[in-house]
Amino acid sequence: MRESSVPALAEPLRTGLADSVFAAADATPDRPALARLGPDGAWHDIGCAQFRDQVLATAKGLLHQGIRFGDRVALMSRTRYEWTVLDYALWTIGAQSVPLYPSASAEQARWILADSQAVACIVEHEDHAMTIGSVCDALPGLRRIWQLDAGAMKELAQAGRSVPTELIDRHRYSVAPQSVATVVYTSGTTGRPKGCPLTHANLAAETDNLTARYQEVFSHRGGEAPSTLLFLPLAHVFGRVVQVAALRAGVLLAHEPSLAPADLLPALASFRPTFLPAVPYIFEKLLHRARRAAEEAGRAGAFERAVEVAVRYAGAVERESFGDGPGPSTGLRLQHQLYERLVYGRIRAVFGGRARHAISGGSAMNRELGLFFAGAGICVYEGYGLTESTAAATANPPDRPRFGTVGLPIPGTTVRIADDGEVWVHGPQVFQGYLGASDSADLTLSQGWLSTGDLGHLDADGYLSITGRKKEIIVTSSGKSVAPAVLEDRVRMHPLVSQCIVVGDNRPYVAALLTLDRDALGHWQRQRGKPQLRPAEARTDPDLHAELQRAVGAANTAVSRAESIRSFRILAAEFTEQQGLLTPSLKLRRQAVAEACAKDIAALYGSSEPLAPVLI
Repeated sequence: MRESSVPALAEPLRTGLADSVFAAADATPDRPALARLGPDGAWHDIGCAQFRDQVLATAKGLLHQGIRFGDRVALMSRTRYEWTVLDYALWTIGAQSVPLYPSASAEQARWILADSQAVACIVEHEDHAMTIGSVCDALPGLRRIWQLDAGAMKELAQAGRSVPTELIDRHRYSVAPQSVATVVYTSGTTGRPKGCPLTHANLAAETDNLTARYQEVFSHRGGEAPSTLLFLPLAHVFGRVVQVAALRAGVLLAHEPSLAPADLLPALASFRPTFLPAVPYIFEKLLHRARRAAEEAGRAGAFERAVEVAVRYAGAVERESFGDGPGPSTGLRLQHQLYERLVYGRIRAVFGGRARHAISGGSAMNRELGLFFAGAGICVYEGYGLTESTAAATANPPDRPRFGTVGLPIPGTTVRIADDGEVWVHGPQVFQGYLGASDSADLTLSQGWLSTGDLGHLDADGYLSITGRKKEIIVTSSGKSVAPAVLEDRVRMHPLVSQCIVVGDNRPYVAALLTLDRDALGHWQRQRGKPQLRPAEARTDPDLHAELQRAVGAANTAVSRAESIRSFRILAAEFTEQQGLLTPSLKLRRQAVAEACAKDIAALYGSSEPLAPVLI
């Protein structure tokens, strides 16, 4: 199949996004719209009318302080309640938000603020204020900086008290669906981040079609109101789409600013969301964490059997849904029921106990990982998209997910496979071009089609599988083309491996650089009675190398011998964003890694025994 299309389920937007907040306040003023964690450690609901009032007060303050229709205002903060208020306040007066990752360097911030021509910036705390302040001299158009932790929201509310509501309403009524709502910058894996202007209509088409298709996720079931805890960065388009979808669909939305397990796990346990938006990294780490706990309790064998049963059970259910099998056998169902009590219920308890659905995006999820969570009672719907497509272009449908793929086009979207295997996307959520790019310079769009730069294929049922990036294809000196993502994802599934990057351009064979997960390494050492060594010291351990060789060997079973990893090298430390080796969304900056690890890569090819692991 070369093209797959799904009809739209939602009507096009006719107003601006902020109107939904005001409409909800009029229709259901007391219905909880958001929840905030209070100083008492309890979650406190915020009703639709209360949220509308806070958005209105903030909008008045912004207008009073000189923010005008069409102005761009940068937001530099972790995921928190105030970000959502500010987004909707800016949209209420026709202004545009420009997200900045809270980890952005001064140079990264300067580039985005200058490129977007932002007139103001709202930061979270003093460190952010200092980052922006250090580049202010190079930004003559930046007029104001507000700091959330220094009372910015109260300051804005007080400043706007004299602004009449009628003036705000006139601004709100003037916002058209095609007005730009936000300028979200790409991760910049291959160069400078590019600004993607996304309109109110783009965001509404994305979210309204998703919520219409995934009603069992976003709607009330059995008297239980839908809810989600948003911990994804709101600087990333995935997090923004979750925010807008929740408020438009009436889903109770809460925020958690930290991804650290010590903060995130208690928040999940106390808020108890009904569904979870996350990235594969979260699910990988949770499975590894559960496995370590089982091993430390002396139940490693039982846990691995539970994983196997979950994968087999979910695989049988999947085959049945496509008419390829009878479903789980009686014996498999009995085994599944046994581990439901012993293992799967505990896995769900980590998410708060109520979640039965999750949405995954941002990077590829291993098929076996998806099957395991489905077998454990949490179906993870993997999707695929870009900033340029306002997040998801495809997603696995709730009634027939096919694990290991990124699903069908979301309603209203068409996916086409070009002659060279590139994935093209067409739909109302696709942006109109990069900020400041002329028609001749912007080669990403052609007659409304977005050329994604990703390679993939469609199966007979229209499900899309992503096989790699065009720019990341490795061509060995023998002319063999290799997509590194397949190998990297499989190697990274091993608990000891934190990161994996496959190399081999213009080299005789494919090799890999690996980094170690420090917690997993400590656990592995304790289980074997070994000294507790850091990764830099432990990487010469022959037992460790044998363990990783097995992981590499398992990954190689997915490809031909010519494409397989013939040598690997363990690095002393993980790649970090601070080193410039990862994007804020944790994607590898391949060229930067290649330059930083040039000696390590050269050493991979200096051995006369290419099949043996290379040690440093």
